Amino acid sequence: MATQLLKHHLSSVIVFIKRSVTVQPDFDLGEKMKFFNDNKQFNKTLELFDKHRKPDIQTFSGFIIAQALKACTHLGDLQRGKNIHHLISRHIKKNFHIKSSLIHLYMQCGDVQSAQLLFDKTTKKTLSMHGAMMKGYVKNNMTNEAIDLFNKIKDPDDVLFNLLFNACAQIRTNKALDLVKKVSKEMPKSFYSNPYILSSLLDAFMKCRDVKHAELLFDQCTSKVLPMYGAMMKGYMENNQPNKAIDLFNKIKKPDGFILSILFNICAQLGTNEALDLVKKVSQEMPKSFYSNPYILSSLLDALIKCEDVKNAELLFDKCTNKVLPMYGAMMNAYNKEDKPLKALNLYNQMKIDGLETNSIIYLIIMKTLSKIGDDLICESIVKDIPDVLFNNQMENALIDMWGKCGYIDKAKEVFEKNSKPDQFAYTAMINSYGLNGMGVQALELYRKMPEEFINEVTNICVLNACSHSGLIDEARSIFKNIPSKTERIYGTMIDCLSRGSYFQQAQELIDEYECFNSPVSTMYMALLSGARNVNNSCLSQKIFDRMKKLFPETKNSLTAAAILLANVYASSGDIDAATNIRTELNRTGAEKKIGLSWTAVNGQAFEFRAHDRSHPQSTEIYAEIKNISKQLIEHGHQYDSSWITREINDDETVESVLCGHSERLAIAWNFVQNPNATRIRVAKNLRVCGDCHRAIKLIAAIRQCKIIVRDANRIHHFSTNGQCSCNDYF
Repeated sequence: MATQLLKHHLSSVIVFIKRSVTVQPDFDLGEKMKFFNDNKQFNKTLELFDKHRKPDIQTFSGFIIAQALKACTHLGDLQRGKNIHHLISRHIKKNFHIKSSLIHLYMQCGDVQSAQLLFDKTTKKTLSMHGAMMKGYVKNNMTNEAIDLFNKIKDPDDVLFNLLFNACAQIRTNKALDLVKKVSKEMPKSFYSNPYILSSLLDAFMKCRDVKHAELLFDQCTSKVLPMYGAMMKGYMENNQPNKAIDLFNKIKKPDGFILSILFNICAQLGTNEALDLVKKVSQEMPKSFYSNPYILSSLLDALIKCEDVKNAELLFDKCTNKVLPMYGAMMNAYNKEDKPLKALNLYNQMKIDGLETNSIIYLIIMKTLSKIGDDLICESIVKDIPDVLFNNQMENALIDMWGKCGYIDKAKEVFEKNSKPDQFAYTAMINSYGLNGMGVQALELYRKMPEEFINEVTNICVLNACSHSGLIDEARSIFKNIPSKTERIYGTMIDCLSRGSYFQQAQELIDEYECFNSPVSTMYMALLSGARNVNNSCLSQKIFDRMKKLFPETKNSLTAAAILLANVYASSGDIDAATNIRTELNRTGAEKKIGLSWTAVNGQAFEFRAHDRSHPQSTEIYAEIKNISKQLIEHGHQYDSSWITREINDDETVESVLCGHSERLAIAWNFVQNPNATRIRVAKNLRVCGDCHRAIKLIAAIRQCKIIVRDANRIHHFSTNGQCSCNDYF
């Protein structure tokens, strides 16, 4: 809203400057520059300015200079703007309008110091200068300075009121809300007929969480405009009242693109089937012209994806001819979530081929992709492309997380140690990296060095996980005891830690303690059941499963996973009939088991394998290598464990062929097909590695003298050439 009002302000300024110009050629040049600026062709504005530039730039009219500075501002070309300022420094002493344009340039380009210096040196300050300063303060997250400046102005105009409300909306505190109420009562009554000020006022109330006052103001207004509806809808969304936002949307006769984008964002937040139905209905009814607006399409894509309709999102994306970065980001995020990292990587590569310049958001998304694929060559090639200007704490923290999840702990540590002032996210990412890689002791050491004010829920979960994966039960107990505010996730992580260590009684006591004041949580029981499976305790496993059926009758996915674990326990205990009965029942009910997927990179190219996959063009060679490896395993004493088979064996299958068809085995075999003398193989898997594969890979690493790194759903296994795993079989 402030931008629109400021445009109105500047247009008045421009009219004044135009009237002062008497030289016709200058007038024509200024008009042409304004035309280009109005059509967002800022480079053309400056090209025209350079073409007609006079030896003495100071003879140009103020109108032309203002247009040139406006183009520099929109392009973010601070240096060029500074050059113009230097050339006209004598010319601007009495030209307040050019001073306003310069302050606006400096502020919008982040050079607050230069803007402040120019403002402070000006003895006669105009309202437009105050507006440029306030807008700049808000832009540069200096909202308190914006408020302080507003309080010094005797007769603020509509632009300044608007900017004040924007500043308070950004602060979102009770103090800011009090100021909004005070100022809105004192401002001229005529301003209440200005829809843009009212929109900003509504936004401020909503962002300061005063929904009641916003609703009263909105209801009292007789002449509502779309920005006001937008402010209310966004406010409802931010205050967790999405249904009110949808009800309000249904009252709008002709919603514009901005309103539709808000609706799609609300539906994305809901992520329900009902929200998906609304998205489909509205998108079918909206004007065809909106389909050429990439920003509306970005919101629509995001809504489809978050409502789990990736198929329609893909169709929409493929049809779009005018793709922008947010659309690529939305699709890449979807592929990451759907365990399709190769599709996300291909999309990133296509962006590069098409010449699209990526931003920090895209790099952060692709790092999540790379953490799934895990190849250091691919990682290095993309990290090398990141411009230095984008390297900040957030990017460095993402790098720590990526290298840690890829199993390259030394590279994660190198990034962490280069940062002289790591923030809480850096510490947490590094602690998590240590934990995933079985380095619980190092995770604890870093946790104890971490500034106390940095420690939060996520940090505590990461360090407890690190203890859990390294068998540091006593250390975990001590940390858990000292956590002042224990959340559901913290309880769940501690229960997992105790269950892995076979402290089932203590784990159950913690569950009981949690349930005294909270509803039961299925993941806590799954942690207990996983621990019982590790020690093949069929009696305890059956009790846990029976309890889960009573507590969570509607959670099919959890019960399916629990039933598979229970069947594995019976099979390992020798009770084949019980295991078969469970698996038969699962097949009868059509319970869907998650498909095992593995990813590996060979010679810089990434590949995906499914369990028993024969789609690869060289699958004959892969399965020949599988047989060769299996023969070597048997020669070295490996016995295939049928208890890890989670389905009925077909007539044309054997225990050996079923287990050798697991996706990680195919990925490892493919590496050896391509590089028979490989010394290092890296595989990522979407599920937990089974016990038989774990024993087999230890042997493969020793027989082939090849270090193998496998990242599964829980942790990272480093299989050494001495036949040992970093997890010490504690998984």
